[in-house]
Amino acid sequence: MDTTERVHFIGIGGYGMSAIARVLLEMGYTVTGSDVAAQELTDKLIAKGAKVYIGHTAEQVKGADLVVYSTALSNDNVEWVEAERLKIPILHRSQMLARLLNQRKGVAVAGAHGKTTTSSMIALVMQDCGVDPTYIIGGEIMNVGTNAKAGQGEFVVAEADESDGSFLHYHPWLAVVTNIEADHLENYGGDFNRLKAAYVQFMNQLREDGTAIVCSDDENIIALLPEVTGTVITYGIKSQTADYIATDIVLGDRQVSYTMNGYGEVLGRIELSVPGQYNLYNSMAAVIACLKSNIPFSEIAAAIVKFHGAKRRFQVLGDIDEILIIDDYAHHPTEIRATISAAKATGKRIIAVFQPQRYTRTFFLLDAFSRAFSEADEVIITDIYSPAGEKQIEGVTSAKLVDLIVENSNAGARYLPTKEAVLADLQDRIAPGDLVITMGAGDIWKVGYALVDVLKKR
Repeated sequence: MDTTERVHFIGIGGYGMSAIARVLLEMGYTVTGSDVAAQELTDKLIAKGAKVYIGHTAEQVKGADLVVYSTALSNDNVEWVEAERLKIPILHRSQMLARLLNQRKGVAVAGAHGKTTTSSMIALVMQDCGVDPTYIIGGEIMNVGTNAKAGQGEFVVAEADESDGSFLHYHPWLAVVTNIEADHLENYGGDFNRLKAAYVQFMNQLREDGTAIVCSDDENIIALLPEVTGTVITYGIKSQTADYIATDIVLGDRQVSYTMNGYGEVLGRIELSVPGQYNLYNSMAAVIACLKSNIPFSEIAAAIVKFHGAKRRFQVLGDIDEILIIDDYAHHPTEIRATISAAKATGKRIIAVFQPQRYTRTFFLLDAFSRAFSEADEVIITDIYSPAGEKQIEGVTSAKLVDLIVENSNAGARYLPTKEAVLADLQDRIAPGDLVITMGAGDIWKVGYALVDVLKKR
């Protein structure tokens, strides 16, 4: 890598792209980029020294030594076409990240759920303990207000995205796999076995001195372990044969505590300032990764309690007049169940507002979605949020999903198509003792913020 290069990002405003751009800026690269609209992340990059163009034109690519794009970009984009004409090397975001991760001790976190939180925990603990890692994460760490940093230490912490197979560019020192589920199958020919084979390849691409850290309570992971050739460390709650086991678990209101046991020895108590059993699992993986990085357990425990979550991961937007508003990125049935379960620990009445994302995901997981809302007191489903270019699938609608939820898990489910309709409905009915949780990978979070504004004005 040559820091005299100018790197141009097409679609620089996304979380993954902006994170890499920020790290390159801090490393001394000249960074330019373009996106369809200005936003907070582009403003932060401009403040760091990036040149950001609003809109795409061929002229903006000229003079670049390297062009980076994301999966969402179409190859008929005018900047892409111009880069090809000028014979400028074009890299996918994951290939650029691989350049950073593979040249140091890479800590790559993969899995259907928990990637952002687990990698955020690892990065925060390492930073708090003086290790000074580089980190590139798909969500903002609430404690530090950013999702990326170029550190001077030997570690690079990053999410490894299985959705499009791009995690196969990485050759990490530590490969964390939190769980494996049938998701993003549209990129694997609808075949779950192909997705599982990709995970095996990811775990077998470790450096020679590398280790895979995996959850032994996940049946899909355990079934694949005989195919993994390198060193493996397991962790869990249910499996008594795991290398690391959590005991004496207390799941509280927006907090968790447990005793960490490693290889038959009691290591000590872990206290978390985030809720849910799923965060217990995330933290176990983070603790093990930090132990492998030679950070003492006592220092890890003292640092991880300071972690207050990543943006859009059980993020408290407001707590006003005994009404709690929370937003979460949950967009898969397993995540929805886990998030609602964590919300139940507050003792409040749960109103779950879910915006499905992608027709393909809704199609493949329709039955699982219909059974994910049993613990909510009330369920509101909005129209499907679909990225540009995705074709609608006949018969796959939010109205149909609501009918199935009523039939399979929650008679209190209703269909309100728009965010405006949801806000109008909620602001007239919510009362002290209620918890409204917005969930989804689209823009449903806007309802949560608008509801907080309404409550403040009251």
